[in-house]
Amino acid sequence: MKKIINDPSNVVSEMVDGLVRAYPQYLTQIDGTEAVVRTNKDSMKGKVGLVSGGGSGHEPAHAGYVGQGMLSAAVCGQVFTSPTPDQIYEAIKAVDQGQGVFCIVKNYSGDVMNFDMAKDLAEADGIDVKSVVVDDDIAVKDSLYTQGRRGVAGTVFVHKILGAAADQGATLDE
Repeated sequence: MKKIINDPSNVVSEMVDGLVRAYPQYLTQIDGTEAVVRTNKDSMKGKVGLVSGGGSGHEPAHAGYVGQGMLSAAVCGQVFTSPTPDQIYEAIKAVDQGQGVFCIVKNYSGDVMNFDMAKDLAEADGIDVKSVVVDDDIAVKDSLYTQGRRGVAGTVFVHKILGAAADQGATLDE
């Protein structure tokens, strides 16, 4: 046996549902999305929110980095597909505590485009949003799926560094 999949078309929604059911003390699913947010929103009060995400090709990895000193929310796209702008926008709104939201984006064309569109939607609502594009892959300079080097393992370090900064009260500009 290689995998436990009930129905390939439901694999991401079932995985997100399973994570939330297994760890309700840490994760809450944002209604109508495949995005998860910290259950303990009190820990985010007065702090910059952090949102990341991406396609669920290997697994929706970003969901595992939601928590104290890390991400405020993660948006899980479908298999090998970027999350949609509306799902990212919902995550931004869910974590905004009035101090702004910082998005950590991997350098895939769909991720960059959809996070930018979500940023525009949020800014139209008066939410200050900034972002960084992670492009740490030294093995691949260009490919069919990226706008240069991909964002891979280095994204985890960016989650941790910015998560620690936000947890300590750093401002959006800092």
